[in-house]
Amino acid sequence: MLSALVNEGGPIIWLIGTLAVFALTLTLWKLWRFWVQGVWQGMPEARMLQASEAAPMSARREEAERVAKLELAQMRLGLRGLELIVTTAPLLGLLGTVLGMIEAFQVLQDAGARADPSDLAGGIWEALLTTAAGMAVAIPAGLALGWSESVVEGARLRLEDAAARFFLAEGS
Repeated sequence: MLSALVNEGGPIIWLIGTLAVFALTLTLWKLWRFWVQGVWQGMPEARMLQASEAAPMSARREEAERVAKLELAQMRLGLRGLELIVTTAPLLGLLGTVLGMIEAFQVLQDAGARADPSDLAGGIWEALLTTAAGMAVAIPAGLALGWSESVVEGARLRLEDAAARFFLAEGS
């Protein structure tokens, strides 16, 4: 059944399928990177504080900011790719639908007075398949992107909080 749908959708389905593989790969890679970076264990905050403590007193704030920015940049790696997939997959689906509709109407035109509505319906069905596939890829990729962005935002807030508490304690 799935192979028949892929064959019916043509080359656009293959492109959307490739995007699906990339989206899944990026999502799993982001999970692994978050784990390795220690996002949920508080490691970015620990690295920021450790670097700040090791810096000369006059440069501690700048060092904390530098390390925090570096940590956040590492967490954001790959998110642009997911964002691109979320945007591109439905557009490819729409392109497949438009191309399929053109083909269906060409069949209708070629049939002339002996046009069979089932020929048109079959072409429309095939055309809409790419739109459904594009959305089927974009929706979970969008969820993965939104979740990843919320993880990064939570880490940003924790980094700011840790820095504020560190500098408040240092000032007293």
